[in-house]
This record gives sequence, structure tokens and C-alpha cells, in this order.
Amino acid sequence: MTCALTLTPLAAGLTACGSDSADPLASAPYDASSQVAVNTGDDGGTVDPDKPLEVTAKGGEGKITDVTAVDAAGRHVAGELSADGGKWHSTGALAAGVRYTAEVSTENEDGEPGRRTIEFETAPADTKKIGVTFGPDSGTYGVGQPITAELSHKIKDPEQRKIVEGALKVTSTPKVEGAWHWVDGKELHYRPKSYWPAHASISVRSELKGLKVREGLYGGAAKPLKLKTGDRVEAIADGGSKQMRVVKNGETVKSIPITTGKAGFRTRTGTKVILGLESFVRMRGTSIGIAEGSSESYDLPVRWATRLTWSGEYVHGAPWSVGSQGSANVSHGCTGMNSANAKWFFDNVKQGDLVTHVNTSGEKMAPFGNGFGDWNMPWKEWQEGSAVLDGQREGSGPAAAARLRPQV
Repeated sequence: MTCALTLTPLAAGLTACGSDSADPLASAPYDASSQVAVNTGDDGGTVDPDKPLEVTAKGGEGKITDVTAVDAAGRHVAGELSADGGKWHSTGALAAGVRYTAEVSTENEDGEPGRRTIEFETAPADTKKIGVTFGPDSGTYGVGQPITAELSHKIKDPEQRKIVEGALKVTSTPKVEGAWHWVDGKELHYRPKSYWPAHASISVRSELKGLKVREGLYGGAAKPLKLKTGDRVEAIADGGSKQMRVVKNGETVKSIPITTGKAGFRTRTGTKVILGLESFVRMRGTSIGIAEGSSESYDLPVRWATRLTWSGEYVHGAPWSVGSQGSANVSHGCTGMNSANAKWFFDNVKQGDLVTHVNTSGEKMAPFGNGFGDWNMPWKEWQEGSAVLDGQREGSGPAAAARLRPQV
């Protein structure tokens, strides 16, 4: 059926096409302020966040059909409506120190819709606040860079972890599957199932402000974080062939003769995320427990050092071992190459790019505690470290021995 446009005298009135003016749903909602009572007091009042929000229909004047309560951050408050429409109460906790807007929909005895909107604030929490610091700093990184969240208070309880983790939001363009993992009670890491896409935009924010985590502890404000990724750059260092292959966006761009750790100092196997670039480092054997004056002792000025672990593993220039590069493993754990190749590598990688060591006979790179070994943990196990995904477990925490110890 189509509606024809007919011009009639104004006295005849204007009606909607196909509508019945007697239909109560055709009219705008009436003001239901006198029909419902809200325990927030007057509009613009301040309420206790530890008490539930309650909306009650005044006796004999109709019923409540729906209630929507949302804070300034867009967080909705869960609630429950009684079967007879006489009462609604919140079942989710109110955040402290924030402004809410509650919209109450009603229906009178004639079936006409009504509405009442009220704004109120919750009192600020006179308690401790949990802070969140995101890392790394804003900037452009390689596709292997994890996101970190450092908490100001330790959280052990699984339900409390759900509250905290659920408020830490990571979005990316393009969109990828990812998850948080609790390293310990104060530190979380976020990574995708696979590496970040090249040239992605990543946003990290906290919606924890005002949320009650436990008695006496509420969420505080946190500075958001924005990152970008560059090209996908991966280096594969083979301790068997003594060659490093550098791959950019799926294409091998350079092969470099290298030397890795010798017996007793084998280079860790697995994937490591580049932590930083240091054009000059003084490396001493005493920093990794080698006694001064022993046959293994060294004290060397090192150029073009790309850091892989906090304990001192680097990719760097090693002019003293050029004769062994490509043929023998003679280092104390680092990946050595001639100065020209080390300078090229230094100039063509960035923090967050990936270096994977294979066939070195060394111990496996740990996921946490000595840099970013996050990618060495299988995805299923990673998800088990998420409280939101119901796989919470306590991590081992940063290793006490992971100090700034250069090793060559």
C-alpha cells in the first residue's frame, strides 16, 4: 500500500499516513516524573556508589517498562525489573566519582508511554585508587611489540582480576584477535594471536576509573596510549649455518654471516623482541659472572649494539671474530657480525622488530622477565593467563637475575 499526498484545508487537520490518532504509541511520551520514584533524590544529586540504584512505580499509577543507566564513559549499569513492573534495581556496581544519566520508561493504565530522565553523580571514593601505566611510550614500533599494563596495587583474586582486565581496552586497525595475560599480580601483557599487522594503528585505554575493585580500592584515571607499527621486519639467526636472514614484509633483503654463543655460553633459542638500539656499549665479562683474569675474561668497546634481552644479549659489531663469522660459534651468547653489517642492521631495525634464534643449542627464551619473549608462549597457553577468559593463573613474574649484563 502506498501513501498519496493530498492537499487539504488546514482546518481538516494533518494526520500521519496509515496511523490512528487513537493509538497511544503514536504520541510522544508523557512526563512520568510524578509516576516513579528514584532513590537518587533530586535531579543532579550525589549518591553513595556502594548502594544500588532503585526505581519504584508509585502505587496504582502504571508500571515501569525499562530503565537504562549509563555513565559519562558509556558504561551501562546492569539491572533487574520485577515481573509486575513495580520496581527496578541495579545488579551491577556503580562507579565512584562519575556522572550518570538514568532514563526510565513507563506505561500508564491506558497503555500510554511515559518517560523520566534523571542525572546524578556518585560520591568520590574516599579510599585508595589503583593506577594503570601503559607501555611502551607512544610511537612507531615493530610488529612484535607487546602492550604492557603496570598496576599500582597487586591483584590476586580472580574476580578482582576480571574487573581490572575487563576495563583495559585495546583496539587496532586492522582489527586482530588478541588477549591480556597476567604476568604476575601487578603486570599484564597484551599481544595478538599472531604478530600485529604492518602499518597498523593501536589504541589502548582504561575504563577502570571509579570502578570498585575490592573494599577500599577503586579504579583511578589512566593516560591512554596510541601506537603504530611499521614494516614487518624479522631476522632469523641460525646457529647451525652461522647465517642471519633479514626478512622485510615477507621478502629476504639481506643475509649476514654471524657467530653465536659457544659451548657454555649458548645463545637462547626462540623469538626475541628488540628492546632498544645502543650505538656504543662497554661489555665486560665480570657483568655475567666471568672472573677477571680468567681465560674467558673480556672488556671490549662494542659498536652498533641492538639489545635483545635485559641480561645482556645483543646483535652487535664484533670485528675481533670476523674470521669465525659464518663458520664457528665463538661468542659469549651475543650474535656477532662485522662492523659494516652491524651498522646496516642497526639502521634497518626498530624497537619491536623480531629476532628469532634457531639451532643454537641454548635454553629457550623465557616469555617474561628478561625482555619480551611473549611470542614463545603458545596462544592457547597465553589465553589461559587471561582472567576474563576464565583461565587466570599466577605468572612467575620478572626474573630477579635479569639485570643489565652485556655478554659478547
